[in-house]
Amino acid sequence: MTQSPSQHTGSIARAAGAMSVAVFASRILGLVREQVFAGLFGAGYAIDAFVVAYRIPNLLRDLLAEGALSSAFVTVFAQSEQRFGLARTLRLANNVIVCFTLLVGGIVLLGMISSSRLVALMAPDFSLIPGKHQLSACMTTIMFPFLLVISLAALAMGILNNRGKFFIPALASSFYNLGSIVVGVSLSLVMPRFGFQPIVGMACGTLVGGFLQLAVQVPLLYQVGFRPAWVFEPGDEGLRQILKLMLPAVVGMSASQINIFINTFYASSCAEGSVSWLNYAYRLVHLPQGLFGVALAVATLPLVSKLAAQDNLPALKKACVSSLSLGMAVTLPAACGLIVLAEPICAVIFQHGRFTPWDTEQTAAALVYYSLGLVAFSGVKILVPVFYALNDTRIPVVGSFLTVAANLLCINLTLTALQHRAIALSTSLSMIINFLFLAVILYRKVEGYPVGHLAVTFTKTLAASLLMSLAVSYAHATLSAWLGGRLLPQIITLAGAILVGLACYFGVLSFLKVSELQELAKQLRAKMGREALS
Repeated sequence: MTQSPSQHTGSIARAAGAMSVAVFASRILGLVREQVFAGLFGAGYAIDAFVVAYRIPNLLRDLLAEGALSSAFVTVFAQSEQRFGLARTLRLANNVIVCFTLLVGGIVLLGMISSSRLVALMAPDFSLIPGKHQLSACMTTIMFPFLLVISLAALAMGILNNRGKFFIPALASSFYNLGSIVVGVSLSLVMPRFGFQPIVGMACGTLVGGFLQLAVQVPLLYQVGFRPAWVFEPGDEGLRQILKLMLPAVVGMSASQINIFINTFYASSCAEGSVSWLNYAYRLVHLPQGLFGVALAVATLPLVSKLAAQDNLPALKKACVSSLSLGMAVTLPAACGLIVLAEPICAVIFQHGRFTPWDTEQTAAALVYYSLGLVAFSGVKILVPVFYALNDTRIPVVGSFLTVAANLLCINLTLTALQHRAIALSTSLSMIINFLFLAVILYRKVEGYPVGHLAVTFTKTLAASLLMSLAVSYAHATLSAWLGGRLLPQIITLAGAILVGLACYFGVLSFLKVSELQELAKQLRAKMGREALS
């Protein structure tokens, strides 16, 4: 008897739930960091300059350090230990650290020297506003070493994960956020005494946060037997294998970095504050993306990889559809909620200090357009691992570059009319196009999957989400009229509207008998029953 798609939901949901807890902590600290920025600097001149300065080394960080490098290193490190033992593997680790320190260090040095040219390339219109280009270039120079530090932190995480240590490496990114907040705020208060703008202190805080992310892992490295040593063997087989594994990952990830470059380039030509509004809005939509889309992807990969290895294509297809259905069930209401409550959410989180009601309005407008692509983002994150499990890395790369082309086309068609909102809209539309492309190709590749089940789940979830939106809108308007508009009443109103929306959504889904929700509820009841008996 074959399993229905919903029967895979329990294992996927349990794994995704554990992952979501860790992601949630990181996202919350990141959101606190953005609140600090909003309160101290608002949206405009200083934050625009900071965002561009931070994105330049961060593009390379996403491309090299925490993406391609870490995954390739973990794979080769594990294989080396099996074949050659721990001592030789730790020597390989030192060789990788030395070689990448020299390589990335050279990139950092070149980037610091070329910071002014890089800012001119990414945000050419900054030069039209006195001092904005120079401020961004100054902070780019300060933050470029962050690339080297975070690369070393990624390698440390790889070593520790292979030695069975996960908690401290997972916690390390929280130290980055804490360091950048505490040190950044402290330095921003004293920077004017030395002739620098306060925002420069936040750039220094970012660099210190990166050092903390590395430093917190160092004691554990010693505990697992690693000792730093000068090993420079550029011809080593293990190092070559890492570079070989990195290459396709770098090519595949380069598309998303090109999109970030394109978005920043066009945003810098819009009204002052556009880069900031888009950054704040993306941070908000990034929370459900990380909680649901990324967590579901991480949970799905082991299952579909196992099924692919067993050559169990029917089960793989149903597991994929189950993940997509569960993704819809959590991201579609999240998207609708963000659209309906965009302005009150932005007001409660950001509208303090220098962040004005106008900034709230513009950030909320970007958030609405970003939210349109939330379901597609989750879908892409789920489908890409399925292609990897089927040993097809080409199609996800093609999809990524199709996204770049679609993004560029959409921006040019809508920028004049929508300004910064065009960038958020084009991001969502290009992600939807990528999702549809991957879904169609996968359907052909595996000779069909249960589209009917997916369509039924989508229809029911959409109906529940729309009814939820009406309930949320009514509840928020009613509570606002009763409680008034100060901060505490705003928080209570927002929380009350969200609770009403959740009750309405799950009530409608239960009435419509969505199989994924029923299976998830069954797993939760079973877990609570086991805990009650223990």
